[in-house]
Amino acid sequence: MLPERIGELTGLDGFGLGGELLATFLAAFLIGNLMLAMTGVAGPWAKRKITAAFTDRIAVNRLGPAGLFIIIADAVRLLSKELVIPENADRPAYDLAPIVVASSALLGFAVIPMGNGIHLADPEVGLAYVFAVSGIASLGLVMAGYASANKYSMLGGLRAVAQNVAYEIPLVITGMSVVIFSGSLQMGTIVAEQHQTLVTIAGIDIPSWYALINPFAFVLFLVANFAEVGRNPFDTPEAPTEIVAGYQTEYSSVYFVLIYLGEFLHIFLGGAIIATIFLGGPAGPVLPGIVWFIIKIWAVFFATQWLRSAVPRVRIDQLIEIGWKGLLVLAFANLVLTAVIVGLIA
Repeated sequence: MLPERIGELTGLDGFGLGGELLATFLAAFLIGNLMLAMTGVAGPWAKRKITAAFTDRIAVNRLGPAGLFIIIADAVRLLSKELVIPENADRPAYDLAPIVVASSALLGFAVIPMGNGIHLADPEVGLAYVFAVSGIASLGLVMAGYASANKYSMLGGLRAVAQNVAYEIPLVITGMSVVIFSGSLQMGTIVAEQHQTLVTIAGIDIPSWYALINPFAFVLFLVANFAEVGRNPFDTPEAPTEIVAGYQTEYSSVYFVLIYLGEFLHIFLGGAIIATIFLGGPAGPVLPGIVWFIIKIWAVFFATQWLRSAVPRVRIDQLIEIGWKGLLVLAFANLVLTAVIVGLIA
């Protein structure tokens, strides 16, 4: 575990419980800042460059090499704006909503193994934990919509919770098919089970990643994850063409930054979960594990931006039908089929 390694390197493990707590805080600080730094690159810069490449445009190229200084410019611009509070806003809920959205994603990274001992904790219910804390974001979106005293915000909040409920159930059920294969909810065990060789082709060992063993479950989980993080074609709760900006319509300055940051943190958390339970976690040749882990979650982020440019948005009624009548049925079918196959093999 990373806290133990930091404790050994810094000598904090010799100071009892206080030293252990400080080492744990330092480890969480490092992981949190790594994710925040990636989000800072993804939101202002990478999103624009990827979308521009798909739509044959140039995107940001004026500030710094390849336009990278737009990250600093956007940070200064957004944080220096006036924080405008709606007159009839419910202040406690209005103030807490951005914090809930962002922090729920950061909490999920606590149990994600990132390779080379970069792992904060590995509880026996790790997968259940990460699903639980990521689901807290739904509460933040409802709070933001309700507290803004704006009918478009309220409508966006209601759409967000309806969407999250419709797709979180298939997401969890599909994740349980991985648990059947691995026999554990512990993230470290799920990754370890994928280190075995599935087949050897021309002297090359193909690992037993669950995306290769059960590609149907992998595709189901991808689709449900895209809906959970609210990316195209499932971004209806914040669609500007329908409801201005949904639950975030009345947010500005640092509050908007937190909500925007939370969206991208959840994209990276979804990518981290997919990498962990389907793509072998940090496993990969030559490069260090942390590098492979980052490559995999950026690949998921790239896929979200690809869909954003290539797939049209679905209506809210279509979105709900896809979740309840399509993915839910397929997720249960996948779960039953997986249980039958594993039972026969056993």
